[in-house]
Amino acid sequence: MSNLVDITAGPHAFVATLETDKAPQTCAHFLSTLPYESKILQARWSGFAAWVPMGFEETLDLPPENATTVPQAGEILLYPGGVSEVEILFPYGSTYFASVAGPLAGNHFLTIVEGREQLHDLGQLVQWHGAQDVSFSLR
Repeated sequence: MSNLVDITAGPHAFVATLETDKAPQTCAHFLSTLPYESKILQARWSGFAAWVPMGFEETLDLPPENATTVPQAGEILLYPGGVSEVEILFPYGSTYFASVAGPLAGNHFLTIVEGREQLHDLGQLVQWHGAQDVSFSLR
């Protein structure tokens, strides 16, 4: 099985590698949702990051794995819910992952390996033009 994920966000295409050694349960859960389509929009409290809201309906039964509050651009997090809703955080610049309730730590489970040069443009797009279509699929 491939460990590469194709991501399309608005007009931008990225390839990310699954961090299966560092976040095995998170990656397994994410793979079970593929292909996944939603909307990506500017994060409200996390700085230069976009997010994919996945809802308040359920909290995912995932432990902290490779968890961080300060991801680098291109280090994609899955937050399994609890203090805030389940979401995917997609940093495109300086990011401090947080919610209205305070700091959050998300599981770093994907890393952009192709298309990093488009991260800034994606950020500008969601900041100034709003929500965009996003899709994730196994390569």
